[in-house]
Amino acid sequence: MGDGAAGMPWGAFGVVLVVAAALSLALIMLLRPYLARYALAHPNARSSHKQPTPQGGGIAVLAATLVSIWLGVLLSAPALQGAAGQLLALSLAIVVLALVGAIDDIRGLRPAPRLLVQIIAVAIVIWSLPPDFHVVPQLPWSMERVLLLLGGVWLVNLVNFMDGLDWMTVAEVVPVSAGVVLLGAIGTAPLAAVLVALALLGAIIGFAPFNRPVARLFLGDVGSLPIGLLLGWVMLLLAARGHIASALLLPLYYLADATLTLGLRIARREPIWQAHRTHFYQRATEGRFSVQEIVVRVFVLNVALATLALVSAIEPDPTVDLATLALGSALVAWVLLTFARGKR
Repeated sequence: MGDGAAGMPWGAFGVVLVVAAALSLALIMLLRPYLARYALAHPNARSSHKQPTPQGGGIAVLAATLVSIWLGVLLSAPALQGAAGQLLALSLAIVVLALVGAIDDIRGLRPAPRLLVQIIAVAIVIWSLPPDFHVVPQLPWSMERVLLLLGGVWLVNLVNFMDGLDWMTVAEVVPVSAGVVLLGAIGTAPLAAVLVALALLGAIIGFAPFNRPVARLFLGDVGSLPIGLLLGWVMLLLAARGHIASALLLPLYYLADATLTLGLRIARREPIWQAHRTHFYQRATEGRFSVQEIVVRVFVLNVALATLALVSAIEPDPTVDLATLALGSALVAWVLLTFARGKR
C-alpha cells in the first residue's frame, strides 16, 4: 500500500485535509436550515441538551470524508492502488450505516433490524480484507474473522453510545485521527489508514464550530455509526501491522467508558438497548462538572493516549507495549473515577 514515511504523498494528503474541512463546513451551512426543519432532536429525561437542536450534521461530515478519501486515491495513485478494493467496500458500508442512521434519526428503528444492518455493513468491510490478512496469526482464520466482526459491530455502536455531549466526539476523533497521521509520519501506519484518518480529521474540524457547547448541531446516528466503523477500520489496519498496543491505546477512553457501562448495565439486568444516562461522562454532568470541563479532560486524556501510542510504535518491544498500556489504562481509570465521583 505504499507504506513508510518516505512513501507518503504528503502534498496530496494536505489537499485532502483542507478539502474535507472546507466541504464539511460548506455542506453544514447548506443543510442546517433543512435539518432544523425536519430533524430536530427534542430534549428528554436522558438528554444532555435543554433546547430542541438540529441533528444530522453527520451527513455533511461523512460526505466530506468520502469525497476527500477518493480525492486522495486519485491524487496518490498508484500508491493506493492496492487498497482501492478495501476503500470501496468501506465506502459502501459507510453509506449503508449512514442511511440506517438517518432513518433512525427521523423515524426511529427497532434494535433488531438496526443491529442486523450493522452486522451486514461490518461484514462487507471484513469480506474485503485480503485472505492472508491477520491481526493475531496464531488464531484460526475463521475464528479471527468472527472476532473482527463482533469487534467491528461493537465499535460502530460504541461511538454512537458516547456521542451524547457537545464536542465529545470532536474531543475523541481529533486526537485519535491526528495520532494515526503522526504514526504514518514515522512510517508505522499504512498509507490507506493515514488517508482515511486525514479525511475524517478534516471533516470533523469543519463540523466542530457547530457542535461547540452549547451545540447548534448534532452529528446524529447518521454520523456517529459510520464514524465508529471508520475508526475501527483504521485501528484494524494499524493492529495488522503489529502495533496492537497503539491500536488499543488510541480509542482506549471510549472503549473503557462504553464497555464498563455496558457491563454494569448487564450486571444490573437493565435492558441494554434502551437509552440511558449512566456513562461516566454523563455521570460527570450530574456530578456538577460543566460540559467544557468534561470535554477538555477527555481531549487531554486522548492526547496523552496518542502520545503513548506513538511511543509504543517507535519502540516495538513487548515490555514497552505493556508499559504504555498500563500507563494508558491508569490514566483512563483516573479520569473515569473522577467523572464517577463528581465534584466534591
